[in-house]
Amino acid sequence: MNIYEQQASNRRMTAGILAVFVAFFLFIGLGFDYFYTSFNPAAQLSLELTSGGYYETRRPGATDKIPFATIISLLLGLGLAANSLLNGPRMVLRSTMARRAVSSSEKEKQFLNVVEEMATAAGLPAPAAYIVPDADLNAFATGMSPANSVIAVTEGLLGGLNREELQAVVAHEMSHIRNYDMRLMTMMAGLIGAIALLSDFAARSSRYGGRSSSYSGGSSSGGSSRRGGAGVFFLLWLVLMLLAPLLSRLLAMAVSRQREFLADASGAELTRNPLSLVSALEKIRRAVMPTNAINNGVAHMCIADPRGSLIEEKMGFAADLLATHPPMEKRILALKVMAYQAGRPQAA
Repeated sequence: MNIYEQQASNRRMTAGILAVFVAFFLFIGLGFDYFYTSFNPAAQLSLELTSGGYYETRRPGATDKIPFATIISLLLGLGLAANSLLNGPRMVLRSTMARRAVSSSEKEKQFLNVVEEMATAAGLPAPAAYIVPDADLNAFATGMSPANSVIAVTEGLLGGLNREELQAVVAHEMSHIRNYDMRLMTMMAGLIGAIALLSDFAARSSRYGGRSSSYSGGSSSGGSSRRGGAGVFFLLWLVLMLLAPLLSRLLAMAVSRQREFLADASGAELTRNPLSLVSALEKIRRAVMPTNAINNGVAHMCIADPRGSLIEEKMGFAADLLATHPPMEKRILALKVMAYQAGRPQAA
């Protein structure tokens, strides 16, 4: 895909994930109403046989119920989705305790200059440059558009890389901005926290009071069938509610792994020097200590796994499922192949 196709693909993916997120909130609220507040419109209707056939009538004494949990959950989901789009970058920077880079520091001034250079090479406005107070080597980009984007690096990365290596890392992050990966990743970081919050709230609320019996139906085989269907629905609702934080994080990791190879290649294209990114990644790979300032909710946004684990070095299904990034060895090998091809003489 060219750059415009990549941008369009990320916009579609962002809209799709937002829609799934709102649908998830709606499902959680509806399930809570159904099982804990006796909201079940079907239970208020009964079938009566007449000469003209069956028709539905409202049961005597049935009262209309308003699905408060569903309405509140839907409004909350829409509000949190909007907040992740509007305030996502600020929330990410606040969670990492990042600060603006200053020109009074020699290293930070160099960082500011490199950011401006790579922005010019990419044809983008210069992002804001931030420093994360952590000794580990890591970096990430955030923002909702190139006009208000941010590139943040750790203090350890500034001190551990030379200028060419720093330029390669900034070019990698600039590629995320140019491809609109940073909008997708920032939005997902905000939604992961929102899903965890709602899942915890629903789990705590469900402990107070038992399930409603309004869906239990009568003593007929039809009632038994409805009870069985309700039981399956309850099990599905409960499992989704409990596993939602894990599933949302796994989704973010999968998307991150997909975008890293592209950002490596695009960054090497900006610097015209794939080996400088190889050298930077090798230094980052050797620094296996965790990036304590970066929490798990932001892990998928970084250039390397901030958890300090070596799971991304492993192969197999478990590693593919749990790693936030593709194996560093594969990334380095792909860049070395690019450098070899770039150095080959052109055929006459």
